[in-house]
Order: sequence, then structure tokens, then C-alpha cells
Amino acid sequence: MGEESRVPSYQNRVSTMDSGEKRLNELGYKQELRRDMTMFKTLAITFSSMAVFTGTPLYGPSLLYAGPAPLLWGWVVVAFFTWFVGIAMSEICSSFPTTGSLYFWAAHLAGPRWGPFASWSCAWLETIGVISGISAQAYSGSQTLQMIILLATGTNKGGGYFAPRSVFFCMYVGLTIVWAVLNTFALRVIAFLGIISIWWQVIGGLVVIIGLPLVAQTTQPASFVFTHFEMAPESTGISSIPYAVILSVLLSNYCLYGYDAAAHLTEETKGADKTGPVAILASIGIISVFGWAYNLALTFSIRDFGYLYDESNETGGALVPAQIIYDAFHGRYHNSAGAVVFLCIIWGSFFFCGLSVTTSAARVVYALSRDNGIPFSPVWRRLHPKRRVPVNAVWLSAAIAILLGLPILKLDVVFTAIISISTIGWVGGYAVPIFARLVMAEEDFNPGPFYLGRARRPVCLVAFLWICYTCSAFLLPISYPIKWKTFNYAPVALGGVLTIVMLWWVLDARKWFKGPVRNIDVQNQFPNL
Repeated sequence: MGEESRVPSYQNRVSTMDSGEKRLNELGYKQELRRDMTMFKTLAITFSSMAVFTGTPLYGPSLLYAGPAPLLWGWVVVAFFTWFVGIAMSEICSSFPTTGSLYFWAAHLAGPRWGPFASWSCAWLETIGVISGISAQAYSGSQTLQMIILLATGTNKGGGYFAPRSVFFCMYVGLTIVWAVLNTFALRVIAFLGIISIWWQVIGGLVVIIGLPLVAQTTQPASFVFTHFEMAPESTGISSIPYAVILSVLLSNYCLYGYDAAAHLTEETKGADKTGPVAILASIGIISVFGWAYNLALTFSIRDFGYLYDESNETGGALVPAQIIYDAFHGRYHNSAGAVVFLCIIWGSFFFCGLSVTTSAARVVYALSRDNGIPFSPVWRRLHPKRRVPVNAVWLSAAIAILLGLPILKLDVVFTAIISISTIGWVGGYAVPIFARLVMAEEDFNPGPFYLGRARRPVCLVAFLWICYTCSAFLLPISYPIKWKTFNYAPVALGGVLTIVMLWWVLDARKWFKGPVRNIDVQNQFPNL
């Protein structure tokens, strides 16, 4: 009688269980994080992790390499191939809705023989990428704030305050700390801010995209925007046309990733096996359209191409979009108030983006520490007893991001290095599970609601090859001749870290790291299963 009485209880439990939680239990994990995120909230955080204005700091250098045509049409090409990556990841996310996401996927898709190594490699690539992503947003936000203060106090020509390196670094640290503090609250706080973020970016994006060309008295013709090709070998040292085009497209490569944030939140999202893929693909679609429109608005509004890079101009030649916006408003209204307002909209985008990236980084660190993949894992996987958020993982991510910003005090190419490390690590992490999905036997895959079927091989192949190209592009030197102050130290920094990680694997970790560690036995939890 006792055994029979437990059967209805189990059946009731399964019938009322969220589909994402049920799949999580089947994968060997118990529900620890609070699952109260809706699809819209997950989309808001994912969208914020990409952000409409993300490419603002890279716009000027990308435009200088080869002119507007490669920059704008490059965005279209990158967006096209990004869809292959997003579709491949959506299928895997639907099958494995866990907060460990990429490295968990890699472990299961690669099989028992290669799973631990695939998981280890993917986990560290993902960790490196997402934590340095915090640094990239902190730098972008600080640079935009630097321009806001400069234009609000009189411009570079009018005695305005241009924050020196030390103050810039303090801004960088301050933003990182604020994001960490906000991420120590319950996830519903971040979700609420994410909803504000999506409206901020959509409405603010429309204001900037539509308003800037309308305000600008002098606009460029369509022939300049869509067909003009112009290299600047005297400034960049690059005279090779293919090389210049590749570097001009880095803007698009950098902006169109980060959609895996939806996967990191799947253990906290209702019906994550369905909503995760929707959030990934919807974010790609929105950013593809809005990001291209933003670049169009900037390019149409250029008053004087050469003046944008003059170190004696109103913005000190430090941020080209800021100069374009200033020229538009000053030309029509003879003041910089409107430019400050537009830059505040852009700064808000970076603020919300950095907040969401910090959320993703903490989930990656938490998931990896839950599987004992990080030194002192018991510390980093500890959850706040009431809020059920990985507070220690949040602060570890923030502390490393601050350390990554220390070169700001001495070097000029810190942002390029940071975004290179972030993109290679973050996007490189995508490659491992996608390649494993490409080569695995189909009968070993347990599909979720989003399933590609026979299309998975061509989709995964194109996605994998595109990721390899993207990572290779960010390893290239960005100017010649190569000097210490302009050297892209990303290959050295990333190579050093990955060498340590691989040596750790060979010498020690392979003996004990077996990939994701089950913390639930479905048969024991539900004896009548």
C-alpha cells in the first residue's frame, strides 16, 4: 500500500514539473537556482548582453581601415553567418537547458572518451571570454562617460575636462563594482533592470538612429555610405586590401555574439528547453537590424571624414562616434547639449550590457565550480541562502575583470586586447560543442523541442568554420610597424593562459576532472520512475 501511495505523488510531481526542470533532472542536476524567469525577461537579459551600441568604440578604427562600404556590408555578411551559429546553439540549448551551458554541452556531445577534455577546454574558453566581456563593457562605458564629461565641460578645444588614465581607470573599476553589487541581489532585480534595458535600447536606439541624420545639417550621399572604399596606410601601416577589409569587419565580429546569455539562465527560466532557443534567435535578429541601422546613422551623419581622427578636434580624436554626434548637434544648434544627451543614451546601453554580462559570468563560474573545475570550488559555488544567487562567483568575476583593466594605466591598445581576448574566448567556447554535435552519431543525441534533423550537419559545419575565422581575425596585429604601445597583446595573454590551462590538464586535471558532476539521482529522487 505504501509503495502504491507514492506512485500518484510522483506522477503528480512530474505532471506539474516545469519542462526545463524535468529535463534538468534527467541530465543529473537538481533544481537549486530559483526558476521564476519568463521568456521576455530572459530575452531582455540576453538582448542586453549584446546591446545596440556595443560597437561604438570600434567604429572609428574599423572605418579608418577601409572606409564605410566594407564596414557596412561586412555587418550584413557577419550577421548572415551568425545565424548559423545561433541556430546550431539553439538546438543544443533545447536539449541541454543547464546553467553550465557550453561546457556541459561539450561534455555530453563529445562522449565518454573525449567528453572530459572537451568540457575542460570549453569551460576555460568560456570563462575567459565572459569575464573579459565584463572588462570590455567597463572600458566602453568609461570611454563614453569620459566623452560626456568632456563635452559637458567645454570640449577639447574649449577647456573641457578630459579624464586622464588614472581617472579613466577609476571609472572602469567603479562600473565593475556597481555591476557586482547589483548582481548580489535576487535575479528578479536583474530581470527587472533587463526589462528596463530592452526598452532603453529599443527606444533609445530609435531616437539615435532616426534623430542623428535628421539633426545633421551635412550628410553623406548614399554612394559614399554604401560604395566608398578608402584605406589609410599612412595611419594604420596596412596597405593590403584583404587585410584592411578583415580588420574593418572586426566591428561586426565583436558586436554579434553574447546570445549564449540565454543558455546561462536556463536553470532559472520557465520552460527553458523552448524559451532558450527563442531568446537566442530573437536577440540575434534584433541586434542585427538595430546594430546595422546605428552604423548607417553614424556614417550618413559624417561631416568631415578626415577631421574625425584629428587629435585637436572637440573630442580629442578619442571616440569617433562622439565627434560625429557633436558635429551634428553643434552644426545645427551651436552647442553640445544634444550630443551629451545622445551619449548618455549610449552610456546607458553599456551600463545595462555590462550588468547582464556580469550575470552571465557569475553563472559560468558557478556552474564550473559546481563541477569542481576551479580552485577553491566550494567557495565559488556557494549560494546566498535567501536570494539563491552565486554571490561569491559574482565577486570573483568582478575582481578578475578589474585586474584585466590594469594595463589601462600604461598602454594605448587595451580595448583592442580586451575585446580580442573576450571574443576569442567567448566565441571559441561556442566552437567546442558545435564541433562535437557535428561529428557525433545522431542516435546518441536526445533532441529537445528545437531540433534541426538532417540540417544539423551543414548548419554546424558552416558555424564551426565561421567561428574559426572569427577567432583567427582577432589574433592579427592591428597596426604597423608593430610597437610596444600599439602591440595587440591578446595572442600573448590568451596563449599564456591557455598554455597554463592545458598543462594543468595534462599534469593533473585529467586525473580527476570528469566534466559535469551529477548532483541528483533521478531514480533515488523518484523511486517509481
